Amino acid sequence: MSAHPNIMQFDVHGLQKLMESMNQKPYRARQLAEWLYLRGAQSFDEMDNLPSGLRQALKEQTVFVQPQLLKSFVDPDGTVRYVLKLSDGALTETVAIPSRGRLTVCFSTQVGCALACTFCATGKLGLSRSLLTGEILAQLAMVANTFSDTRVSNAVAMGQGEPFANYEATLSALRMMNSSALFGIGARHITVSSAGLPTQIKRFAGEPEQFTLAISLHSAEQRVRNSLMPGLASQRLDKLREALLSYMQKTARRVSLEYALIDGVNDGNDALASLLAFCDAPAPGFHVNLLPLNRADTAPADVSILKGASSAAFARFEKGLGRAGVSVSRRVSKGTSIAAACGQLVSSRQLHE
Repeated sequence: MSAHPNIMQFDVHGLQKLMESMNQKPYRARQLAEWLYLRGAQSFDEMDNLPSGLRQALKEQTVFVQPQLLKSFVDPDGTVRYVLKLSDGALTETVAIPSRGRLTVCFSTQVGCALACTFCATGKLGLSRSLLTGEILAQLAMVANTFSDTRVSNAVAMGQGEPFANYEATLSALRMMNSSALFGIGARHITVSSAGLPTQIKRFAGEPEQFTLAISLHSAEQRVRNSLMPGLASQRLDKLREALLSYMQKTARRVSLEYALIDGVNDGNDALASLLAFCDAPAPGFHVNLLPLNRADTAPADVSILKGASSAAFARFEKGLGRAGVSVSRRVSKGTSIAAACGQLVSSRQLHE
């Protein structure tokens, strides 16, 4: 293993320190960041606005391997799934979702996931490792270069992994997505989707940017949530709710609750009553996003046992939440035919077989 640092681990501040150590002007860090994270340069030799001496020093003092596109899949609805190979051979995935002039990137923050949610094929992979800041940003660069006529307008940490389990790298990447010198995506158009780690939620509330927060709730009943999300079985729902209420009070920003309706598991009247109680909160309040259960051909057998709830169940939840004054929407999944929808990002395993 090389003793030199991997340049993909640095955010702009880290690149500034690196340039300082090489006796370079501060603006070189911005130029380097553009090449690495916006243009997706594959080698230092491409960086023709950097002095040749600096390029040589970077070759000698750092390791630089951009994630490589291994395979891509295109759904008839326009969604594109990318399988990326990282410098150590690990694979992760990202998804591009074009829609009415917008381009959303659903990016990964880890290789696999440790939470083992029973409805999510990704969780069955286990966790290999967390991604570096640059490996997160490279996913946006990959999409931007594919959709050269449409800028990336939205970014969602909803791919593989738990973003708050890779807090530092994820937050650094979010800030660089938001930077006008790089992707220039508005903070409110950048969403972190977490399974809900109370300590990290409280930490996130203290960040100055107005990033959006979504929580994978899936049940407001402790026993049911424990069975669906065993990696969080030690987490009490009252503590999660307390952290979210504190977050909303401190930031004055609404929190979205993601709720995949599963037949006979979390779609009954008791489940709805518990969800309504969880959502009983002062303004700005919660928004509930009802999700279909996405099936994955590559999912282990125990995932396929679960069945999505009926249209009647969706209608009952929408009506019940609406009557209680809770903002609610129903997600239309995209990319299902190429295993690009929520809970389906597992195909990287196929490429090893």
